[in-house]
Amino acid sequence: MGLLDSVLGAVMGGQQQQAGAATGGGGMGSLIGMLASNPQMLQAITGMLSNDGGHGGLGGIMAKFQQAGLGDAVGSWVGHGENHAVSGDQVTSALGENTISDLAQKMGMSQGDAAGQLSSILPGLINHLTPNGQAPAGGLGSSGDLMGMLGGLLQKR
Repeated sequence: MGLLDSVLGAVMGGQQQQAGAATGGGGMGSLIGMLASNPQMLQAITGMLSNDGGHGGLGGIMAKFQQAGLGDAVGSWVGHGENHAVSGDQVTSALGENTISDLAQKMGMSQGDAAGQLSSILPGLINHLTPNGQAPAGGLGSSGDLMGMLGGLLQKR
């Protein structure tokens, strides 16, 4: 897990001050704080958004949210402008109870807490991974590619 360790090292090595100073609203500082405090969540989200994960990458996640009636919300995360919030229940509806249950079990928390954390992290993270306001045609790449992008974003902040 060398790549995960290096990303977390970048987070822990100076980003915590920003996380503590960040206000609500899904800023990069609060996003970094959430991911730094829960590396299992970082690994799970990387698995969801990567092309080699079990959810079809960013395109698959977007399709699931669209099918759940949340197309405007997920579109706002990729596009320019303010990110629309979603609730933990909406995340569960979009991704499925089995996905949330598996995530909760891996993280040692309730399904509601796992869904709540995803609802807080996904909008800002997807926004930062699509800085040009559109999803890349080929997706975000493999989990290794995605961890590299996350590491680059974290080191810039």
